[in-house]
Amino acid sequence: MVGGREYERVAGELRRRIRAGDPAPGGPMPSEAELAELHGTDPAAVRGALVLLRAEGLVGDKGDSVTVVLAPRRTVRRSSERHQWEKDRAHAGLRERSATGATENDTGSVVDDLVFSARYTRVGADPGLAEALGVPQGTALLERVYRTRHRDEDAPFSVASSYLALDLVESNPDLLDETREPWPGGTQSQLRTVGVEVDRVEERITARPPTPDEADGLGLGAGTAVMVLRKTSIDTRGRVVDWSEVILPGDRSEAVFTTRLERW
Repeated sequence: MVGGREYERVAGELRRRIRAGDPAPGGPMPSEAELAELHGTDPAAVRGALVLLRAEGLVGDKGDSVTVVLAPRRTVRRSSERHQWEKDRAHAGLRERSATGATENDTGSVVDDLVFSARYTRVGADPGLAEALGVPQGTALLERVYRTRHRDEDAPFSVASSYLALDLVESNPDLLDETREPWPGGTQSQLRTVGVEVDRVEERITARPPTPDEADGLGLGAGTAVMVLRKTSIDTRGRVVDWSEVILPGDRSEAVFTTRLERW
């Protein structure tokens, strides 16, 4: 193929076959020599194709130099409509709020499918957090770090870090206790317990290469980028009441933006 892109052609053909179930998840790929003969190419192009497929999470290595097809990872579909859904649920009963949360909504899972972890830490606002939250540097904050994964997978769907001004939530001691997580209904339901109503949510999304810790923690293949979502929640008094940064793996995350337009 012109331009030295033969490996991309081979990768495309292998990708289509894998997605069609040949080989099935868990099954071994043919050897590099067999693939080269099958696709009428040389082993170097096959090796380049397999590098791409490993980065996409379609294949992985097993002992004895065997390449196997990996089961597809679950996709997170994060819609801009999730915030109104979460706000509406703040008024629902405990049973309804406990039945499903935002992660279940985004992934099509049920509560029993998920393994959830939360870590709370009290920190002082550094210059970046002070600007994001509109508070003086050094202001006491509650940092909350969340990881949720499917019970059949090793890597979480994302890593989310949320920051609240401590004086905003400390009137309810339950909001300072990580063992109370996962909180039925999420952050908006938590804020409702201290009289806070979220008026609007602003989100900014960028993409970049992962840090080594992010690549390891999210189980990313070589060359896979992360999406960085920064969310600012503003209450009805105009205060920033929550600022969050969510690191999403680029190989299995989809951001969906729905804008309701006024009719003529």
